[in-house]
Amino acid sequence: MKKGINVWSFGGELSAREYVEIAKDAGYDGVEFALAESGPVSLDSSDEDIKEVGRIAEGEGIETPSVASGLYWDYPITSSDEKTRMKARDIVRRQLEVAAILGADTILVVPGLVGADFIPGSEVMEYDRAYDLSLEAFLELKDDAEKIGVNIGLENVWNKFLLSPLEMRDFVDKIDGSHVGVYFDVGNVVYTGYPEHWIKILGDRIKKVHVKDFRTSVGNINGFVDLLSGDVNYPAVVKALEEIGYDDYITAEMTPYNNYPNQSVYATSVAMDKIIGK
Repeated sequence: MKKGINVWSFGGELSAREYVEIAKDAGYDGVEFALAESGPVSLDSSDEDIKEVGRIAEGEGIETPSVASGLYWDYPITSSDEKTRMKARDIVRRQLEVAAILGADTILVVPGLVGADFIPGSEVMEYDRAYDLSLEAFLELKDDAEKIGVNIGLENVWNKFLLSPLEMRDFVDKIDGSHVGVYFDVGNVVYTGYPEHWIKILGDRIKKVHVKDFRTSVGNINGFVDLLSGDVNYPAVVKALEEIGYDDYITAEMTPYNNYPNQSVYATSVAMDKIIGK
């Protein structure tokens, strides 16, 4: 498996070159950029801007295997407002285009919200309505993904939606798209279940993997901690990934430290070497 780092793990908004150079220095194989409102990979970035990001990474021998986005918290694909839902679909399409330009094969997409307690004022959507709106969206967007040749990876997040591996599996199977699968986040399921169970059940639907760690004794959003200092059974996780034949990127999504924020990038790299046996 290859070792990646998400740009959210860095302190501050850096340039593409700074992200890449720090990642290389810390020993990563790849950087996962994120489509945002501003920054080196944004909704305002031109195709040429994105190509330059790719050239910078390539020049340092760093891959760009996937593209994330946090925009779906502001523009949920399950919003009660139709304009917001259409904006979310447009973001998915642009994210697919950006990924293709960077040579990435997968984008991370939040499949919708029933609720998000950690976002003040977040809309609460009835579960069945959210399910129908999300399914409708990805039945349409799967054609865009196939046309562009980039996977849509639906991430399991703290959105009170698609709460079990069985439901996630069946949801993806209903979409029935060759380029729609799961972006599996190991740490996000620990408060309700076991990531190794999810991996076994989701199988080859998993397109990419995020790693973080979580301390169940905290039990809320503040429970995310450094890799190997929480309750994720990483030997079991790696074994499960190997058993389904996964040999792609595992990408860390961490919280920068309050002091010397980018030191978390280096500490995470060391922990990931232990996890994947480098």
